[in-house]
Amino acid sequence: MKRLSTLILSLLAVATAHADDIQVAVAANFTGPMQVISVLFERDTGHKTNLSFGSTGKFYAQIANGAPFQVLLAADDETPAKLVKEGHAVAGTPFTYAIGKLVLWSADAKLVDAKGEVLKKGGFKHLSLANPKTAPYGAAGLQVMNKLGVADSIKPLIVQGENISQTQQFISTGAAELGFVAYSQVIKNGAIGSGSGWVVPANLYDPIRQDAVILAKGKDKPAAIALMNYLKGEKAQAVIKSFGYELR
Repeated sequence: MKRLSTLILSLLAVATAHADDIQVAVAANFTGPMQVISVLFERDTGHKTNLSFGSTGKFYAQIANGAPFQVLLAADDETPAKLVKEGHAVAGTPFTYAIGKLVLWSADAKLVDAKGEVLKKGGFKHLSLANPKTAPYGAAGLQVMNKLGVADSIKPLIVQGENISQTQQFISTGAAELGFVAYSQVIKNGAIGSGSGWVVPANLYDPIRQDAVILAKGKDKPAAIALMNYLKGEKAQAVIKSFGYELR
């Protein structure tokens, strides 16, 4: 028994010695799934993830200016590719971890109809949209409005969020009656959990392919590689799908 206890303690010491901490920048729309995945990842690997959530555009600027992030989970596929090209990320590491869905959502259970006709009919004073220049979901929302021919009439009503989380907050608190958010933010048990919403047809906006990439500061970090592999595994993918994302 004493030998067994000694062996277990030795194995725990080895595992602890190999455990690693990483700084991970995560697109705001992926907050819910990543909070769940990080717990599973830490439990299964011993590695610890220090998560920061925000807009992909702002993360790009921070990384380009030397921020200590080691992994980026972006809300698009363009930013990781650009970071690789500029030498701020490791070539060959980007991959699509999720494909996002856009939803027009309101905290008011009666405001948004099943076909999104409210955008043409009006009857609202404010619509919230994440900054299209830094947030891919905001750019997708603007694209939808342009395709439906309502952008010019709605632009004066836009309450702009710094990122998709702030956008949802504006809608939840009533600062805007409705707005474009990620489906993952409002899904519950496979459907919109509260309020009212319209899951926007995919043909109205360019695919939101969300890529992960190991950044230059993470190239020698075992935990960075482990996290990328974990995101491709069954446990993480089950979580991602449960939040309404599609997988490549």
